[in-house]
Amino acid sequence: MDHSGHGMTMDLPPFTLGRGLQWSAEPFFLVACLLGLALYGWGVVRLRRRGDKWPLGRTVSFVTGVLTIGLMMCTQLNDYGMVMFSVHMVQHMVISMLSPILILLGGPITLALRALPPAARGHKGPRELLLALLHSRYMRIITHPAFTIPLFIASLYALYFSPIFDFLMGSKPGHIAMMVHFLAVGLVFFWPIIGVDPGPHRPGHLMRMLELFAGMPFHAFFGIALMMASTPMIDTYADPPASLGIDALADQNAAGGIAWAFSEIPSVLVLIALLFQWHASEQRQARRKDRAADRDGDKELEAYNAYLASLNARSR
Repeated sequence: MDHSGHGMTMDLPPFTLGRGLQWSAEPFFLVACLLGLALYGWGVVRLRRRGDKWPLGRTVSFVTGVLTIGLMMCTQLNDYGMVMFSVHMVQHMVISMLSPILILLGGPITLALRALPPAARGHKGPRELLLALLHSRYMRIITHPAFTIPLFIASLYALYFSPIFDFLMGSKPGHIAMMVHFLAVGLVFFWPIIGVDPGPHRPGHLMRMLELFAGMPFHAFFGIALMMASTPMIDTYADPPASLGIDALADQNAAGGIAWAFSEIPSVLVLIALLFQWHASEQRQARRKDRAADRDGDKELEAYNAYLASLNARSR
């Protein structure tokens, strides 16, 4: 069906969209996903060829994260997300929270730093440029909790409760920009919290948990606000196609429920990852202390025993 107002065509059974905003797949995200998988695969292969190991779990996590983006944006789910608020909210929650967590657990920056060859002396190659970016003032700002937490919250309220959302949903570039924004916000928010890749801020495990729980409740509040509304709040979804047989307000309530419930998923995933990291860190620290004790011949223990012997001698 052709809609001259937007110059787009598509077929989406069992209904068609009056505004012509039917895009079965986003080529931008398809290309980006394939490129990301290819570059990650190149890094893993390069490490293995020179005899270095790369954890299989990280590879599985990164690939799964990229595939979740492809599922949300490169399948017919994207079509339904254009006319159903509930489906759009699934896209938003996955791309802004689940996908970034899985991608970051894959350690893509760590892999890049290990796989990229160093440039010749006096020159700057991709590895040197990446290091310079990681240590830049810009990165220190955008990964600081004072920036990431307000940004994470504002991405919900300022976008959905203002005309910005309807404006972005009115064009394909606007829709792409919105989804890229969701992904970027999720990455910068969870990057310091996950702590797999190096970054300007490396807070302790307890502080990471506090940062995590500082942002999550606002998703629940946002979902409750949608569920309690007595009228449709988003013009884009105020008049769904009749062939869908859905009520706009009921669909908005479902979207609110999804936003409310989904905030628990990343919290649990990140909390489990942090607990494992914390345990591994304690184990490494214990091993370092054991090795140090082996090197110095347990001098501290010997000194303590000598002290006890001197006390015993004095008491005689």
